[in-house]
Amino acid sequence: MAKGKTKNFFVWIILGLLFVGLLGFGAGGLSGTIRSVGTVGEKPLSTQAYYQELQTLIRIRSAQEGRQLSFPEADALGLPIRALQAAVAERALDNEASVLGLSVGDAVISQQVLATPAFRGIDGTFDRETYRQALSTSGLSVRDYETSLREGASRALVQGAVFTGIPDPVTYGAAVAQFTREGRTFTWAPLTANDVEIVLPEPSTDDLQAHYDANPDAYTSLETRKVRYVWLTPDMIQDDMPVDENELREEYDAGIEEYVQAERRLIERLVFSDDAAAQAALDAITADETSFPELVLDRGLTLDDVDGGDVTQAQMGDAGEAIFALETGGVTGPFASDLGPALYRVNAVLAARNVTFEEAEEELRADQASQRAIRLIEDQIDPITNLLAGGAQLSDVAEQTDMVLGELDWTQDVSNGIAAYAAFRDVVAAQDVADFAELESLDDGGLFAVEIVDVRAPALIPLDDIRDDVVAGWVAQESAAAVIAEAEAKRARLNEGVQDFGFLGLDAVQENGLTRRGFVNGAPTNFLTEVFNMEVGNMMVLPNGADAIIVRLDAVTGADPEDEVFAAESAAIAESAGESIAQDIYELYTRTVQLRTDVSINDAAINAVHTNFR
Repeated sequence: MAKGKTKNFFVWIILGLLFVGLLGFGAGGLSGTIRSVGTVGEKPLSTQAYYQELQTLIRIRSAQEGRQLSFPEADALGLPIRALQAAVAERALDNEASVLGLSVGDAVISQQVLATPAFRGIDGTFDRETYRQALSTSGLSVRDYETSLREGASRALVQGAVFTGIPDPVTYGAAVAQFTREGRTFTWAPLTANDVEIVLPEPSTDDLQAHYDANPDAYTSLETRKVRYVWLTPDMIQDDMPVDENELREEYDAGIEEYVQAERRLIERLVFSDDAAAQAALDAITADETSFPELVLDRGLTLDDVDGGDVTQAQMGDAGEAIFALETGGVTGPFASDLGPALYRVNAVLAARNVTFEEAEEELRADQASQRAIRLIEDQIDPITNLLAGGAQLSDVAEQTDMVLGELDWTQDVSNGIAAYAAFRDVVAAQDVADFAELESLDDGGLFAVEIVDVRAPALIPLDDIRDDVVAGWVAQESAAAVIAEAEAKRARLNEGVQDFGFLGLDAVQENGLTRRGFVNGAPTNFLTEVFNMEVGNMMVLPNGADAIIVRLDAVTGADPEDEVFAAESAAIAESAGESIAQDIYELYTRTVQLRTDVSINDAAINAVHTNFR
């Protein structure tokens, strides 16, 4: 896509979103008579603009948290400040457009108003009374709304002027494409401990001490937190839950469609204008001249567009017998449908299902017991919270409730038992020794509370306490060194040119024209980086964990500037870089505009807006 077209497209996206978004301007929950919360240059900063910006940020953060955020929580996260900054930044551009004398004519505003669906009457055309009523409902007058449209369009002109006119860095794009598409042809072979005869002596005390001193990180303990906790999960008590036999039967009957299902097919349906066209398409498929997916693509559709879901034979009427006679991938038709003659393709065969009550009873019983256990645990939240708030120790809570007391030496590597729950690990990692235990939830409906008894900082473990581990570490180190030494010896023989990889018992692989984006299975992550730093004909030995790799660079393949893929990649890189440069320039411009624009904020008005969130 050409640069100018891309930037113009961007500008019109801004304009389109602006006009659609402003329809809701003024709506939703804001009361009071204060119309502005300050001024930005010569422009008032409307109360509604700040309110909506803050409301949007709170909604986004609430969606991320999976719950409705309270205003004190939003305030602690700095959302009001961010909302005010965003509203001021936008208004500063409005003021800048006014200073520059930028505006749009009445014809542009009229066109956008007339094109807005919400302002149309029952006959589908623009209706002035509907227009006024819609704006009144949103708390806006016609004048305010059209002023907002005009200012928004002018602001978009400023944004577009900054973004357009910045040329793509073509030379940069070509240079990066040249770099990324350059290739290497090389031969490599792995060498493992199994390929080398390794005979190690018994390590002496000095050997172990030297290895221990050289690798302190390997023999340093993690931070360890001594934790006391109480917990209760549905699994702990569900076996004791009473189960109502009649309710089990009712649950089975209510979900009978899940337990008893007729044989079904997953199908796709492609509709044609008439029977002749549909038959011609089927004949072409039968003759292997085309395929069902190709026919879909030829119509400008995707397979999702023609997805018919899972159906029973009865649901498909006259087409049912033919469809159910097909194997997966088969096509039949044409058959009449509610949209016209259609061809059908079978994607999968779903067997009939008939699970009796007796077969489902165990699962139903477990589900009902689990739900009752969850409800019982929920009923204990307030009593347990009150105990903890009253200063009860965790041992007291365990004695007076169904919660179970436990202790644990926890590190980041511990993930069994209660430590398998992410919520538990998060609380333990964040809590301090002096913190009071609070009741927390587990994702299965359980509860827990934690207190940190002690925190032991990471420390070097005495050698005598982990002698076996140090011996194992020394053996691994010496074995790896022996593999590297043998690989270096083989590399030396290969460099002599007398023998090749195969003569030395190496299982060599040649990679042809691999680029920097390539991947070599079984090689270390830095393998290609090292290969691309080599000279043609050179050999290198690289460690690969406990093993080694011998590699020889055979040839360098330059990128072909005449290649269509190279040209496309070069253009894409240049365009992406150009847009990034434009974005950076735009951000610098908006900051400059804000710095030279006088801003005055009415704190009382801001606080009045905040009351609408409490």
